[in-house]
Amino acid sequence: MFVNAINQVAKFTFPLIISNHYQDGSTSSHLGSFVLLNEEGWIITAAHIIAETKRHHEHVQEYHNYIHGNGMVLNPKWILNHSLWFGADHHRIQTFHLLPENDLAIGKIEDYQAAPGQIYPKIISPSRIAAGRSLCKLGYPFYDIHATFTGNTFQYDASLFPIPHFPLDGMLTRIIEGDSNEWGKWIETSTPGLRGQSGGPLFDREANLWGIQSMTRHLPLGFSPSINKGGVHVEENQFINLGWCIHPQVIIDFLEKFEVKYYRADDNS
Repeated sequence: MFVNAINQVAKFTFPLIISNHYQDGSTSSHLGSFVLLNEEGWIITAAHIIAETKRHHEHVQEYHNYIHGNGMVLNPKWILNHSLWFGADHHRIQTFHLLPENDLAIGKIEDYQAAPGQIYPKIISPSRIAAGRSLCKLGYPFYDIHATFTGNTFQYDASLFPIPHFPLDGMLTRIIEGDSNEWGKWIETSTPGLRGQSGGPLFDREANLWGIQSMTRHLPLGFSPSINKGGVHVEENQFINLGWCIHPQVIIDFLEKFEVKYYRADDNS
């Protein structure tokens, strides 16, 4: 159903590697996703993926206060070095525009040079959104990334690349919209967003962009079967895991606010 669409969407979906080096000398890395929007190098992702950048700046300040004797207690998990890797070593983004209430972030790759044959997404018209549509997510779950920190830089083993993408399909179930701007506007899907898919695309069979994966909601089903564990009866609460994606109207409005070029799908396609 989505074979051709996945081949197309994979051309503008890329891994985002977040790496941290801590005060105690340990390192950690994890994966998210981002979508390349246009030939100017603008990208879109989920804001929570890059939240550790702010935390890193705060930790560096706290560390400086500590070494200058300003009353701070040593925290071995201060993030003293931090990296965001946007699909290639030469990709750099200095500034992001954030919409925290809808978990949206956009930024521009400096001196972006498009690869031969590069294509860009077409955003679906919000007027076409309706429950029941079959949609698919793409990202990079189920893959372990380990970085080393040597010579003041993060390094990754070449055998880790290319990072394989992973699709997951589902049905559009609801449009979620809060009563205030603090809650945002979302497309809900019948399948969860997986770790590593956050910031990646939600798309249809024509490879049109319907949203950006943000979070997974766990809704109680209202029944709790009892099971026997070691002679003890335990109630197991049952949940359904549903994906929440950033609504295309939110994306369009935010891109237009910052005069970012984007492409739209034909309303008649």
